[in-house]
Amino acid sequence: MAAAAASLSTLSDSAYADSSFRFPFFSSSSSSDKTENSKSDSDGAKAEESKGSGFDPESLERGAKALREINSSPNAKQVFDLMRKQEQTRLTELAAEKAHHEAIQAQNDIERQRKLAEEQRNIVQQQAHAKAQMLRYEDELARKRMQTDNEAQRQHNVELVNLQEQSSTRKEQARRATEEQIQAQQRQTEKERAEIERETIRVKAMAEAEGRAYEAKLTEDHNRRMLIERITGEKEKWLAAINTTFGHIEGGVRSLLNDRTKLVMTVGGVTALAAGVYTTREGSRVVWGYVNRILGQPSLIRESSMSRFPGSELFSKAKSKVLNYSTAAAAATATSETLKNKRSLGNVVLHPSLQRRIEHLAKATSNTKAHQAPFRNMLFYGPPGTGKTMVAREIARKSGLDYAMMTGGDVAPLGPQAVTKIHQIFDWAKKSKKGLLLFIDEADAFLCERNSTHMSEAQRSALNALLFRTGDQSRDIVLVLATNRPGDLDSAITDRIDEVIEFPLPGEEERFKLLKLYLNKYIYGEGEVEDSTKLGHLFKKKPQSITVKDLSDDVIQEAAKKTEGFSGREIAKLVAGIQAAVYGRPDCALDSELFKEIVDYKVAEHQQRIKLAAEGGQLV
Repeated sequence: MAAAAASLSTLSDSAYADSSFRFPFFSSSSSSDKTENSKSDSDGAKAEESKGSGFDPESLERGAKALREINSSPNAKQVFDLMRKQEQTRLTELAAEKAHHEAIQAQNDIERQRKLAEEQRNIVQQQAHAKAQMLRYEDELARKRMQTDNEAQRQHNVELVNLQEQSSTRKEQARRATEEQIQAQQRQTEKERAEIERETIRVKAMAEAEGRAYEAKLTEDHNRRMLIERITGEKEKWLAAINTTFGHIEGGVRSLLNDRTKLVMTVGGVTALAAGVYTTREGSRVVWGYVNRILGQPSLIRESSMSRFPGSELFSKAKSKVLNYSTAAAAATATSETLKNKRSLGNVVLHPSLQRRIEHLAKATSNTKAHQAPFRNMLFYGPPGTGKTMVAREIARKSGLDYAMMTGGDVAPLGPQAVTKIHQIFDWAKKSKKGLLLFIDEADAFLCERNSTHMSEAQRSALNALLFRTGDQSRDIVLVLATNRPGDLDSAITDRIDEVIEFPLPGEEERFKLLKLYLNKYIYGEGEVEDSTKLGHLFKKKPQSITVKDLSDDVIQEAAKKTEGFSGREIAKLVAGIQAAVYGRPDCALDSELFKEIVDYKVAEHQQRIKLAAEGGQLV
């Protein structure tokens, strides 16, 4: 059995990679013996095998012999089962080893793949790093190149800017030199024009003065000749009359001495002649005072409320009373008008705050006159047509003063005589017993700055004369100046002013009141009451009455909104234009359509006038 097992093991070792079989079911002795035998046999076989390199038949014989012993043994079946089991176990171990080797191989493959992936990743990282370095290097080169280009462009731009600045500087210097040359030429031209105008004014004034002097001389010579001729005629007539008279007297004396009745009649005639001479002398004195008062009003005064002759005020009051008491309606109208004038400024429509200030000034002026205090001079300024003249007249009326109106444009043509005329105005103003409000319209025409190149010597002398007469506060004269350009007035004139009042353009509410006022005056015919007090209805043809249709306050309010920027004078002209358009219609009727049409036309005309004024054009 041992030998068979040894032979089988030898065969097994030679067949299956020299692996040995173990039989654990045998006893330890037999196993040890067998082991030893197997060892010895194996050693011998190895020795023999080592001795020769060819096939060993002895081992095959021993194996066959052992197989025969096993087959003859009663435990052959167990042995073969054991051998089968050992073979299965060996095959399982081999499969396990193979799986282990395959797992190791797979792990080695995985490790190799991991290393390859790691190497590939390192290579990719190195390539990426190298690429990034290359990109950074290229970016650095591009940035440096861009910086170099930018620096070169900046230097180029700086040079261009310097060249442009130098060119601009040269152009500006050339433009300034051209402007200075043009301004110098303009100043020279203006100076020459001013000299020409001054010389023209001087020559014109001298020509006018010479003409007036020559005319006065001719008139004086003519009057002297007429007077001489009249005196000569009167002398001859009186001589003839005296001779005749003395001749008659001689005959009369003789007859008187002879007739007592004729003597009595002669004494009575002499007495009547003396009375006639006395009466003629006194009448001549009265007539001369009247003529002197008429001729005493200065020529510069365009309008005045001072009486023309003694007793004219009483005559005016008597005439007003007669006319007011002629009809009851006229009396009621006059009473309401008087009450209205006492409460307000008559037909002057102003902003409430401005109206309150004007009324306060009128009241203060009245109290100043009552207390014999010096008057306060005033300056009215604002756009044309805002009621400055009307307010001055109303202040004089409410304060109980006389008023006189003149315009500054009349002073310049007088030339050297302007100074005399100015003094005549102030001397004539002192004749007023109530006190005089002297209103000078367009005051900037001759009261402008004295250093102006366009101001003539005559105007400067007239200004100095006015300054001389207004140097002290007066108790006889209130000086009211009106101008559209207050900045042009001389500083000495503004120093004489105590109250400065601005007259702005009317607002929407004031324009509505002005439209209502002038509609009542021009359309509804309520302004004819004033003419009736002056006997105008006796000499004037009564105008045709106007029929008004659907002209509501809303339409008038809409017109007031459209007429923004209109002055009071423009609104009066607008309503006068509406009246003219109504008189142009056959039915002489005014409706809202015609009213709106005329208002729109006047508003467009006003805008066109403003546009032309802004462009420096002149209206034809």
